[in-house]
Parts: sequence; structure tokens; C-alpha cells
Amino acid sequence: MAVRKLAPEDMQPESFVLSTETEAFAEKEIAKYPPGRQASAVIALLGKAQEQAGGWLPRKAIEAVAAKLDMPVIRVMEVATFYTMFNLEPVGKYFIQFCGTTPCVLRGAGEIKKVLERRIGDQNHVTADGNFSWLEVECLGACSNAPMVQINDDYYEDLTTENFEKLLDDLAAGRPVKVGSQIGRNRSEPFEAVNTLQDPALYDGSVVGAWRKRFEEQAKAAETAEPAAAMASIPQDVKAAKPTAGRPIESDAADTPAKRAKEGETPINPTDQKEAADPSTATKGRSHTEAEPRPAPQSGKSYVASPKKEGEAVPSSPTTPVAGTPPAQAESRRDGSESKPDVIVDKDNKSS
Repeated sequence: MAVRKLAPEDMQPESFVLSTETEAFAEKEIAKYPPGRQASAVIALLGKAQEQAGGWLPRKAIEAVAAKLDMPVIRVMEVATFYTMFNLEPVGKYFIQFCGTTPCVLRGAGEIKKVLERRIGDQNHVTADGNFSWLEVECLGACSNAPMVQINDDYYEDLTTENFEKLLDDLAAGRPVKVGSQIGRNRSEPFEAVNTLQDPALYDGSVVGAWRKRFEEQAKAAETAEPAAAMASIPQDVKAAKPTAGRPIESDAADTPAKRAKEGETPINPTDQKEAADPSTATKGRSHTEAEPRPAPQSGKSYVASPKKEGEAVPSSPTTPVAGTPPAQAESRRDGSESKPDVIVDKDNKSS
């Protein structure tokens, strides 16, 4: 961002007093904020002071706004030098802001810039009659109607070298000019190719009425169709709720007493009866008085060492508990104390 400075001292007026209109505007803006928050109106007041001063902000105008809002002058100066909408140098009666961003350049803004340079001069230069000055700015947001310029507070769009020359001539002569598109386009609609929304019925309300009538008819038809649809969903032939899919097909067993009796045969198979009567195949039960041998209890731990060489017997260890011996009756302790050497303490408290 370029450094913005106030105009040289030889351009600064000696004094600036807020007009009656500006004072009334200031009181209205300040009343929008709570007591003690009047500084929130600083941008609005700077814009009004710029309008009163002829399109730019002299140093005295900035100081007058600071006094009105009871703000330090440096705080108001920070706002005025930050926002590019505040002009810090004198401008012409018709201040032209020329958009030189890509959309406008693609639509011929370069030719518009040549007209400005030829008729007005360099940027920030005010013509001798005080009517015109111009400045190239960033996008002004009218890309669909490019190229365009902003003159004071109004947009002038769809410019060509011919209609822009005429626009400047009319402004210089004081003749009325047309704001907006300079080729007769209605805002930003397609120019000379309006092929949509041409049916007059879209604007006389008939389409809306027809739509509402059709909607009511459909709603009524839906209400009468619901009972009929419900009745149609009931099957005509009522059947038992026994689905056949996935259920086993019932069939007779291969060989059962019931089947043999049904077929006139002996219910019990003679072969089975003979085997059941054979005492050699009978199962002998154990009396509840007979003691069932129990396995010897096993120790919770095993300390049997693996033999060092093949064929060598496992050496017996006094620390290995005998299988079946309760832990409390084991000859050695299992807390590791048997592996600790005995310590003898003599009278002089020396251990050996």
C-alpha cells in the first residue's frame, strides 16, 4: 500500500469550520452510539467534512472532526490516511476514479485511460478550470459492465471512447448525463440478447394462479387415492401366515418305534432288545460308598533342573519340593532365603 500524506502546506486552507448542515449531520450520527462511544462516528463525519471541503480533506477539517468527537487529532489522522476513499489532496469538481483492473482492461479500459491522459493530464492533476481530475483505482465491482469509471458518487458503465468523450463534454458544459450503462443496457442484463423470461404470463399473475389451482387438484386427488390404494393393498385370497420359504419340509423319521407301530411291526427292534438283555453289555454303576482315588496334589511350582548332558540324571536339590508335599510342610522356604549365605555378627558388629 502506498504511503498517503497530507497535501503540501501551500495547498492547505488557513481555517475550516463545520457548516450548519455538517453539524446537524454530526449530531444525528453521534446519537446512534452510546454515551462515550462518539468516536464510532468518525468515518461518517470525515466523509461529510470531505464533501463540505469540495471532495478532499484538509488538515483543518481533520482537526475540526477530532474536536467534534473529542478525539486526539492523531487518531482521526490515522483513519483519514488509511482509507483511500478520503482524498488528501484537492480534486476537480468531477473526480474520476478509473478502474484499471483485469476485467476492465480486457474490455478496453486501456483506450479509456488514453482519453483521460489526453483530455485531463496525469493522475491527481486538476484541470485549469477546476472541473476534472482522475485517479486509477482497484476494482470497483462493476465487472459485468466493464469498462467503467466512478465520477464522484455515480457509476458510468459500458464505456467506449466515443460515449466517454461525449460524457466528458456534457459534464464540462453542465448538461445532464445518464448514470449507469452508456449503451442503453438495463443494469447488467444481456445487451440486445434478452432471450429469457419473455412470456407475459410470468408478470400478470396467471402463472401463479394456474400453479395454485393445479396444486389443489393434485392434493385433492391424493386424498381420494389414499383409501383406494389402501384397499388395493389388501390381498383378495387370504392365506395362512405360514411362509414356505426357508422352512423345513416335514417328513417321517427313518426308523422309530412310532413308525414301526404304524406299519404293523414290533415297536422295539428285536436286535436292540436282544442287545439290551445281554448282561455282558450292561453298564455297572459305582456305589456311592466306594472311594474314588484322587490324584496326589501337585505343588504350585516346579524347580526341577534340566540335565546338563545327555543321559545324565537330574540332580536332586534340597530346594526342590517333593510332589504332594503341602507348601507349609516343605523342608525349605521358597522366599529365596535358602539361597542367601548365613551372616554371623560378632561382638564388634562386624559381619563375616
